[in-house]
Amino acid sequence: VQNISQSMEVLDLRTYRDLQYVRNTESLMKVVDGKLKVASENPRNLNPKGFQELKDKANQLLPLLPVLEQYKADAKMILRLREEVRNLSLVLMAIQEEMGAYDYEELRQRVLLLETRLHSCMQKLGCGKLTGVSNPITVRASGSRFGSWMTDTMIPTSDNRVWSMDGYFKGRRVLEYRTMNDFMKGQNFVQHLLPHPWAGTGHVVYNGSLYYNKYQSNIIIKYHFRSRSVLVQRSLSGAGYNNTFPYSWGGSSDIDLMADENGLWAVYTTIPNAGNIVISRLEPQSLEVLQTWDTGFPKRSAGESFMICGTLYVTNSHLAGAKIYFAYYTNTSSYEYTDIPFHNQYSHISMMDYNPRERVLYTWNNGHQVLYNVTLFQVIKTSGD
Repeated sequence: VQNISQSMEVLDLRTYRDLQYVRNTESLMKVVDGKLKVASENPRNLNPKGFQELKDKANQLLPLLPVLEQYKADAKMILRLREEVRNLSLVLMAIQEEMGAYDYEELRQRVLLLETRLHSCMQKLGCGKLTGVSNPITVRASGSRFGSWMTDTMIPTSDNRVWSMDGYFKGRRVLEYRTMNDFMKGQNFVQHLLPHPWAGTGHVVYNGSLYYNKYQSNIIIKYHFRSRSVLVQRSLSGAGYNNTFPYSWGGSSDIDLMADENGLWAVYTTIPNAGNIVISRLEPQSLEVLQTWDTGFPKRSAGESFMICGTLYVTNSHLAGAKIYFAYYTNTSSYEYTDIPFHNQYSHISMMDYNPRERVLYTWNNGHQVLYNVTLFQVIKTSGD
């Protein structure tokens, strides 16, 4: 219906424009027609000068030909639109008949049953090892060079809200878009003004709350969107802050919060760890540290990092030519060097996070919001496992 309406609007504007042109040339057509009648009735009276005038007038009418051709094309379009409307009516009638066979409650139960079966299938897809990253998908170009954007990693798939936080220090404004499509168009958003400014770009939205690093501190704040209030804040003991141990791009990226299939994580470093990356699994309600791993990898040598299925993946740079070349497995407390290339299209990544719900990487790349699909080597769980 929307496509047909747009076509009709275009057709209406074009027809109106062409009609005005035809009206403007109507007087000229009458003059030419009159002279042609005179010439045909008495050809001997048509001298060279009169013939040239008639020819000039006829030439002035030549631009009318493409306009008339457009009229023909528009007439064909009207026939196509009529056919589309007819087809649409048939489809709507079929849907109406189908809907009439079930009441609303029965349809709702069928949808719920299908969702349950879908989630059951998803549960059989166990966590896997990252083996590949797709070509980048640029969603939007907005904001400054540095920033972060994300969707909630825990809420149902029917909730498609997107959050955007521009800049890497002293920011307090969080924009919440209703859908991804609204984010792409920059419309239908509400603003949250945080009570405390943030540092870095390592924020994460998890189960309806924003977790972020408070500016000029190693304090993590949990801000609840619905109540617009801070539910809890806690210091991450010993964690460096204020560009003490950032990623290679700087930007007060000392503390990077992230979520995966296994829960909520903090990636940072401390002076006792000599600047090497530390991974801590956090309790989402209290922000208490449940367990910590020392990866032995220098954080200043990392471009960015993200967690998938309890494994930390680290990029070798934030600039062009970057690749994922280090992985630390928390389940075995072991690591390996990898070689997983990806296209760093805009050559300056300041945020890279995995969303387990969608199995994609969200990145902020030089003022562009970019998605990457990931390929995991998955283990299929059976009922006997």
